[in-house]
Amino acid sequence: QVRLVESGGGSVQTGGSLRLSCTASGPGYFNCLGWFRQAPGKEREKVAAIYTFSGGYTDYADSVKDRFTISYDSRRKSVHLQMNSLTPDDTAVYYCAAGSSPHCPRGGEYDSWGQGTQVTVSS
Repeated sequence: QVRLVESGGGSVQTGGSLRLSCTASGPGYFNCLGWFRQAPGKEREKVAAIYTFSGGYTDYADSVKDRFTISYDSRRKSVHLQMNSLTPDDTAVYYCAAGSSPHCPRGGEYDSWGQGTQVTVSS
């Protein structure tokens, strides 16, 4: 099992930036880390994912491309999500997730989840 702890959420105004971080620990194996979000009344959606081994391939939802950047620090087993040009549509609880799949980062299942961190963007 992989334990994931997120940090970095908060409140910003439209156009602002936030950086989310998630640190993995425990004996579980993973090759994929992703960020998901769930807004009130909406289904959870994948925001971004990264393959944690050689190549560091990434994948982004169309709604966040060119605004969000996912990165991985293998030494600290930490994944970060730099979020720029935020809009109220980005308001949601953001979750970090870990999984193991040959289809990472575009696909695959995630079997470990963090507790979530709230991101609120006001107009």
